[in-house]
Amino acid sequence: MSEKPAKVEVYCAAGCGYCSGAIALLERKGVPFVEYRVDLEPARRREMEARAGRTSVPQIFIDDHHVGGFDDMVELDMEGELDPLLGRA
Repeated sequence: MSEKPAKVEVYCAAGCGYCSGAIALLERKGVPFVEYRVDLEPARRREMEARAGRTSVPQIFIDDHHVGGFDDMVELDMEGELDPLLGRA
């Protein structure tokens, strides 16, 4: 396990099933994360779009690296690449 946990950021919105799935996966892994609600904070949506180059939610960043959306994170997990990114090697 790494000395310092990864910084995980999730841009999401209420009523988004993919957002709920991403958050549930991170919670199952016991990973702390910061949740930005783009539906409540328009400035966060603009920030997300600038960082990710995408308009859909969720958008997930690990240590400022854009992982992508829920499907992208699940694919990383299935390939065994998510835990090392999270500092859980």
